Amino acid sequence: MRSLLFVPADSDRKLAKSLQSGSDVLIFDLEDSVSLSRKPAGREELVKFLTSDTVRQLRQQQNRTQLYVRVNALDTGLTLQDLVAVMPCHPDGIVLPKSRGAQDVNRLAHYLDAYEAQQGPESAHHTRIIAIATETADSLAGLNTYREASDRLEALMWGAEDLSGDTGALTNKEDDGETWTPIFEYARTRCLLAASAAGVIAIDTVPTDIHNLDGLRRETQRAYRDGFSAKAAIHPGQVAIINQAMTPDQKTRDWAAKVVAAFEASTTVGVATLDGKMLDTPHLRLARKILAAGQFASQVQ
Repeated sequence: MRSLLFVPADSDRKLAKSLQSGSDVLIFDLEDSVSLSRKPAGREELVKFLTSDTVRQLRQQQNRTQLYVRVNALDTGLTLQDLVAVMPCHPDGIVLPKSRGAQDVNRLAHYLDAYEAQQGPESAHHTRIIAIATETADSLAGLNTYREASDRLEALMWGAEDLSGDTGALTNKEDDGETWTPIFEYARTRCLLAASAAGVIAIDTVPTDIHNLDGLRRETQRAYRDGFSAKAAIHPGQVAIINQAMTPDQKTRDWAAKVVAAFEASTTVGVATLDGKMLDTPHLRLARKILAAGQFASQVQ
């Protein structure tokens, strides 16, 4: 995945439009995008959409857009109501907001285990989990625990807006409007390292300025440079820029192919040489990640 677009679950117009966005993942949002009074209506609207003929046809396509649902946080008392509504629609994954660590992921995984067990042994569906891991100050303490999380955990996403509210920060960006203030840069870095340690995808946070597309391009390029594999979006107009910036260019792919070839030709385990420079296993892992990203981009275009 390169791009993930949040879509309000209670808007039939936005749900339908999202399928034309080009996003690799659509996250139908039952949490922040839907007011408390609209939660029941949001569930009903989303179920109607997920069971529509349009979505059924989408599910039959190869290399299709993945369909995820963001449920309400575990401490709201609404999570199970969300799951009871949407799980019969077999979403590809569930996005867990305000996750405090592996214990929250594992709790959600147990809920998913119970639902899938009801489907019988013939069901091969394995719902994945994306955890939003930095939305509260408390959640930062749990970042090192995701290595013990369920194998359903696919990715960690960091979030800035809710963290601002939790810490009381007046802003999360410096005066240039693009550089994160130290506490938010800290949360971003911790999430990236936690994802790497857990062996899952690292997802960069949403850009809230939907009109600053040049700034979005620079922000996404920095995220890709630093090791994030994907970035979330809140507007369809952001998706194309994210997809482009999160796709390795041809020069980078060529380098990665040469690295893999060098290791295949090497007679020394774990070591190779390319253009007079010594390479070791981390270079090979990076090269394979780059080639996989390039192959994915070619398949979905």
